[in-house]
Amino acid sequence: NQVTSTPKSSKVNGPWTISFPPKKGAPKSVKMSKLISWSDSKESGVRYFSGTASYQTTFSGSNLGGSGRRVWLDLGNVKNFADVEINGHKFETLWKAPFRVDATDWLKAGTNKLVVRVTNLWPNRLIGDEQYPAEINWNGGPIIEWPEWLANGKPRPATKRVTFTTWQLYKKDSQLLKSGLIGPVTLRAVQQFNPSGKE
Repeated sequence: NQVTSTPKSSKVNGPWTISFPPKKGAPKSVKMSKLISWSDSKESGVRYFSGTASYQTTFSGSNLGGSGRRVWLDLGNVKNFADVEINGHKFETLWKAPFRVDATDWLKAGTNKLVVRVTNLWPNRLIGDEQYPAEINWNGGPIIEWPEWLANGKPRPATKRVTFTTWQLYKKDSQLLKSGLIGPVTLRAVQQFNPSGKE
C-alpha cells in the first residue's frame, strides 16, 4: 500500500479560560486569546503561580477522521505535566514529550469540550514570594532562627507570601521557569495502513 495524501491537521485556537485554585496567589480565572507561558503573563498572580491550573475551551469537530484514520490531540509544549479530558473522557497523565493523546473515539461531529489541567514546578511561587518583605532572616541560604510564631506553635501571621521554607533557594530577580500549556494545541489526523496489504 502507498500513502497517496497527507492527512490534515487543525489548530485548537481557543479562546482559553484558565482557572486557578484559591489561596495560591493567583486570580480565580483569566481568559487568554492565545497560549503563553504563565511566566510571561502581565498578571503577577499568574506569572508567579505554582500548582495545577485548568484550561478549558471548545472546538468544532472536523473532517479529520475517516476510514483508517486516527486523530491525535497534540498539546505541543507543556511545562510540566498535563491531564487531558475530552468530552468528559479522562486520559492518563502526560509527564513527558510528546504530550499527545489518541482522541479518535471521543470526538464528536459538533462542539467538543476540552479540559487540560497543567501542573508546573515550585520555583516560580518561591520567586514570587521574594517580591514581598522577608518574614524571616537568612544566612546566605539557610534560616538563621525559627520564627517566633512557629517555635511557639502559633498560626502564621497574615502575609502576602504563599509559601514558607527553611532555605532561601531563590531571590526576587531569579529567572522564572516556563510554565503552563504553551502549545500550540493541534489535532492531527494519522492515516493507518497495513504495509503487507493483508487485513
